[in-house]
Amino acid sequence: MSYLRFEKAVMTNLQESLHRELLRTNRSGAYSSSTIADCNTRKYHGLLVVPVPELDDENHVLLSSFDCTVIQHGAEFNLGLHKYQGNNYSPNGHKYIREFTCDVVPTMIYRVGGVILKRETIFQCYEDRILIRYTLVDAHSATTLRFRPFLAFRSVRQFTHENSVASRAYQEVENGISTCMYAGYPDLYMQFDKKNEFIFKPDWYRGVEYPKEQERGYASNEDLYVPGYFELPIKKGESIVFSASTSAIKTSKLKSLFEKEIAIRQPRDNFYHCLVASAHQFRNRQPNDDRYLLAGYPWFKARARDTFIALPGLTLAIGERDYFELVMKTSEKGLREYMEGKPLTVKLYEIEHPDVPLWCVWTIQQYAKDAGREQGYKMYGKLVHDIVKYVMEDGHENMHLDDNGLLFANGRDKAITWMNSTANGRPVVPRSGYIVEFNALWYNALRFCASLEAEFGDAKFAEQLEELAERCKKSFVDTFLNEYGYLLDYVDGNMMDWSVRPNMIFPVAFDYSPLDQNQKKNVLDICTRELLTPKGLRSLSPKSGGYNPMYVGPQAQRDYAYHQGTAWPWLEGFYMEACLKIYKRSRLSFIERQMVSYEDEMNYHAVGTISELFDGNPPFNGRGAMAFAMNVAEILRTLKLLEKYTYQK
Repeated sequence: MSYLRFEKAVMTNLQESLHRELLRTNRSGAYSSSTIADCNTRKYHGLLVVPVPELDDENHVLLSSFDCTVIQHGAEFNLGLHKYQGNNYSPNGHKYIREFTCDVVPTMIYRVGGVILKRETIFQCYEDRILIRYTLVDAHSATTLRFRPFLAFRSVRQFTHENSVASRAYQEVENGISTCMYAGYPDLYMQFDKKNEFIFKPDWYRGVEYPKEQERGYASNEDLYVPGYFELPIKKGESIVFSASTSAIKTSKLKSLFEKEIAIRQPRDNFYHCLVASAHQFRNRQPNDDRYLLAGYPWFKARARDTFIALPGLTLAIGERDYFELVMKTSEKGLREYMEGKPLTVKLYEIEHPDVPLWCVWTIQQYAKDAGREQGYKMYGKLVHDIVKYVMEDGHENMHLDDNGLLFANGRDKAITWMNSTANGRPVVPRSGYIVEFNALWYNALRFCASLEAEFGDAKFAEQLEELAERCKKSFVDTFLNEYGYLLDYVDGNMMDWSVRPNMIFPVAFDYSPLDQNQKKNVLDICTRELLTPKGLRSLSPKSGGYNPMYVGPQAQRDYAYHQGTAWPWLEGFYMEACLKIYKRSRLSFIERQMVSYEDEMNYHAVGTISELFDGNPPFNGRGAMAFAMNVAEILRTLKLLEKYTYQK
């Protein structure tokens, strides 16, 4: 029995199948994505979506979809599915779907009368190439397949419409054609592993509609160009392989290439393996061999804070320390360039945010726990030392170390924390001044650096750091701990934010905390009562003013809800770590139950991965990006912590 299997009843019910998305990526940042019914519902969906660095820093949809038609005795059965304006679906190919599985590769079984056709799809790991294998499992008479490619040649953030500029020219290549709609784009090569006939019949399919964009308050329709169609006969038991890519391929290699790609796929046959496969999807390798972690799909870039938060879970938690070191090599280069005021030579976005260096120290701390403190110091001790010195000497233009040992940052006019939504050019949550997680990170960094220096480095510097940490500890408690037992979110002069927010969980979870055991328990208990959901910690308590838990509607409406009550799984990773540190093994069964709610997500929203955020109220629907690195990372890190506490003596 397949772990990720959807039967006919689900596949033919569009209310069920169109809300489940599928994502496959490669290391260049290219991807292939649609719904499990193979009907695009976002402008970001496409069969072949690739970066075009010659044009911009975005991905571009080249091949939107590839419709297959089964022909027998002159009768045509189109297996495609598109939504058009007026809630019209055509050609309703979903009614022929018998089942869909994606344990190894996405596999669709169609049945048209006596014809059973299997379609398997693979996105090549290290090339911008989509491979589709069609196998005629059963047929009682001569069968022909016809394929129509729907082309877009546009940025994922735009739409294409019928126009006279688009080139209709094409060139014949081995067992296929190549074409390019606009100057500046790469050629799209569409080839089969056997001879076929291409019939040039150019046309525009007008009014294709994307309901996900409608929901989000955006323009939602476009026209797609179809240059013609391919036809080829297929016999019972025969398989044919189709390739779409930005480069030509020797078609005799397609069958073996497909088998080779299958062989290196790790099956998504349980919850853990789904998360590991998802973790690999965020990896990005640039031509100069720089390594990154993309913050999410389909629209996120490699963001500095997200990288440092996600890195331990996406690498160390699954036993892949070597990739941690590769990403850190690129990230350290970028961070040092920023701290030294040099031009950035890496594509690490939002590196200017004040807490980024502090999250880097936390990341290194996780490495030291995994590889050993001596190895951690050998690899990154100098970087930790330099970051702490940088902060102590007010190296950052928007972060100042006060005499009381706390860090002060200005976030009134520009969002500087992970709660970064803006409206009308200003932060929705203007967190400024003494920010609770900034200072929890700072205290943790001071103590961690001091411990490394005392053991392996400069003992005098270690003493200096310990003295500063003591000041920071006292000021942290005096500044943030209120009479109700929880922590203020930020304090800016006379402005104190009493909102109950999840940022107070960090000093409870970190290895070095300015809070005593009783204070930690009080904070954890309040987080449990007011913020915990089956899908993560809410970004704001329902008892606090401005609670807005439903991430729906137009952009402005969603911006105001983004951090005002929505639930975030990655925050629960730190909550779980805090639970285990305080209550030890007595909370294991509770945490295991919480993990079950994430396993349920493997069959919903984006199949096999975790959405960006969830509504803060039942039924806790997944929203935003279809896959989010920090969420996958912290669930994996939690599973690793569970294993550690389960088997420790």
